[in-house]
This record gives sequence, C-alpha cells and structure tokens, in this order.
Amino acid sequence: MKTCVTLHQEELPRAWYNALSDLDRPLDPPLDPRTGEPIAPEALAALFPRACLEQEVATDRFIPIPEPVQEAYRRWRPTPLRRAVALERALGTPARIYFKYEGGSPTGSHKANTALAQAYYNRVEGTRRLATETGAGQWGSALAFACATFGLRCTVYMVRTSYEGKPYRRALIRLFGAEIFPSPSDRTAAGRAVLERDPGSPGSLGIAISEAVEEALRGDGTKYALGSVLNHVLLHQTVIGLEAIRELELAGDWPDVVVGCVGGGSNFAGLAFPFFGEARAGRRPLPRLLAVEPTACPSLTRGEYRYDFGDTARTTPLLKMHTLGADFVPPPLHAGGLRYHGMAPIVSRLVADGAVEAVAYDQADVFSSALLFARTEGIVPAPETAHAVHAAVELARRCAADGEEKVILIGFSGHGHFDMAAYEAALSGALQGVA
Repeated sequence: MKTCVTLHQEELPRAWYNALSDLDRPLDPPLDPRTGEPIAPEALAALFPRACLEQEVATDRFIPIPEPVQEAYRRWRPTPLRRAVALERALGTPARIYFKYEGGSPTGSHKANTALAQAYYNRVEGTRRLATETGAGQWGSALAFACATFGLRCTVYMVRTSYEGKPYRRALIRLFGAEIFPSPSDRTAAGRAVLERDPGSPGSLGIAISEAVEEALRGDGTKYALGSVLNHVLLHQTVIGLEAIRELELAGDWPDVVVGCVGGGSNFAGLAFPFFGEARAGRRPLPRLLAVEPTACPSLTRGEYRYDFGDTARTTPLLKMHTLGADFVPPPLHAGGLRYHGMAPIVSRLVADGAVEAVAYDQADVFSSALLFARTEGIVPAPETAHAVHAAVELARRCAADGEEKVILIGFSGHGHFDMAAYEAALSGALQGVA
C-alpha cells in the first residue's frame, strides 16, 4: 500500500487545464454596470496584463505554462499525494482517504501557483507594482513572495479582523518586501467611506478588493492581482489537479469524491476541474465534486445566483455568480480566506448545473475534525482547509456506518502554522460557533 506518491520534477505539468473549453455553453459574460452590456476584456487593461485577459476568455483546452513560471514551481512542485492511513484507522472506516498537500509551498498554501504566474505576466509587460487584497493572509504572502521572485513591488490590503488576529502572517508578507495595511483603511476613498459608516468595521474581502482596485487605478505602473474568482486565477491552480490525477494513477486508485474548501473558488477548482475535464474527455468517470464553505459565509448554499459586483464599492464589472450581496460583511471567523460574499463564475455555473455540490459547516464542528487530523496525521490544517477535512471526515464516518469502501480525495490547501490562536481557542473551549 502506497501512503505517499510524488511525481518527479520532469513530470511537472507543462500546461494548465482550461475548464472553459468543456462547458456545455459559454459562461455568462461580465457586464458593464453602466450599460448592462458585456464588457470587453481590453476594457480591464488598466488592471490586468494582456496575457491574463486573454486567458480569461480563452477556449483552448490547455494553456502552456511559461518556462520561468515552471522554474519557480520547481522550488516545491510537484507536491505529494498522501494517504491518511492513521486518520482512517481512527475513524474505523473502510474508506480510503487521500489528500493533495499544498502546504509545502514557500508560503504554505496553494496561492503561490497563481501568484507566480500573475507576477511573471505583469513583469513581462512592464508593471512595476501590484496591489491586492488578502483575507487570512495566504494570498497576500504568496503575492509578496511572487513579486520578490520577479522583481516587483507589492501593496497588500489585509481584512482588518485577520490583520489583527494573524500577526505572523502579516509579518511574513512584510518579510518578502511588501507593504501591508489593514482594511478598511484611510488610504482610499473606499476605505474611508466604510469607516465613516462603521468605524469598528471588521472588514471583508469585498472592501479590501475595492481598496486594492482603487490603488491600482491610480496608475504609476501599478496593476491589480486577484487571488481567486476570475477564470485566469482558477486556470493557474489546475496544476494541482493535473498532478493529483497522475499520482492517483500511480497509486492505482481513483476518487469517488473530491472535496475542497471554497471562498472564492480557486483551491477547489484547482483540484476538481481537471477531474471534470477527464470525465468530459471520456477517459474517467466523474467523481462527486463537493465544495465546502462556512455557515457564516454561505454563498453557494444560501446565496442567489445572479449578476453582482465583486467588491463593496461597486467598482468591478458585474459577474454572474452565487452571491450574498456586495454589501454583505460576514462575522469574524478564523477561516478568513472563506469570508467572500461571492463565488467564482465557473464554480457557480457548475453548481447551478448540478456538476458540483455544495455544503456548509460551522467552524466549531470544523475545528473538531481539524484537531483529529492533526493528531493522527501530524499536519495542522489551515482553518480554510479544515472545512474540506471536516467534510471528508463526515463522509468517512458515513462509510463506516454503511460499510462502503469509497475513495475520498481532499484538497489540502495549506497548513495552519500561522493560525495557532484559533487552535488555542479550540483547545481551551473558547471557540464559538458562527452561524
């Protein structure tokens, strides 16, 4: 029985998988909020490099990964596929549980996969600085690292509740040379407007996006980088699933269920979409694709599927997605990366079409499974990742009750080494449910 499978570096995927190519009908286009008409990609050239805008609408099934990006990936990729044997034993389940471990990246999460690509494309086109938002800090630290790799400056707006609660993630962002500000801040009109209404606002990803976009639109060689939601971001993450497919083949297995946490959708899509592509190509059966979100921010399970703004200040194009409303500010919770009011349009479409299922869990239940995973497997899940872990644990317990021998694959999006305050709360009994 193989408990860990890792590809050789020469087996690193040479191209990303583009799920747009396998949709049964075109994705609903972004709309100009002033006219209600589809917005052309070139209208966003002030924010994004041309290469990313082309990828946003590309229909090629595979898009080559530039060699400088592949070279940067090789610092930690391919990542291992591990069998959670100790967890299986603790649960007394006949299920086989695998997890694709993304915590070995330089910043400890999957976010570096797209951060490096976006920084590279911006560098090629002459951008000097990138502005962005971050929730729990995984994306902010990944982009700071990517900007350091490709010689760009970086400005990060971090959701205030995470900025105050995750000081070491904040320090990591500065370590890589970026400047960082709590959001809402007084540096932007968007931030000042929120503070005027609510001086004690905990912030949200929607607010932080507004601030970062405003920063980018000032010019001075600055553009905007996004850690989730848009098509090109999800595209860059598919290196995860492409590796996992090959590793599962080497392990002689295939998943019945693929589980990932969702905030904006990039981690889930990065793992799940290549399995969707395999099924569309007729090579393998389609696993059950399960997207897991917090009950405190349930965009897929309780949001409306409609056009909405991607940010609180309503500066972005309108996107067709599951949304809780651009003004929604979720309560503080430890999974800061899952506190987004909307969802990636491709993920939203696949949920609406029934190809992807969604479920929501409370953070108190999530952390109970995270503690079990850490104690059995020796790896501490990030609070976001813990949502996928909890869903897998629940599935495995069901298998134990029913005697079903299912194969479960977890998207292990990152480690929780900067989230020990949350684990301290869980261990002391102070962690509260957030509904």
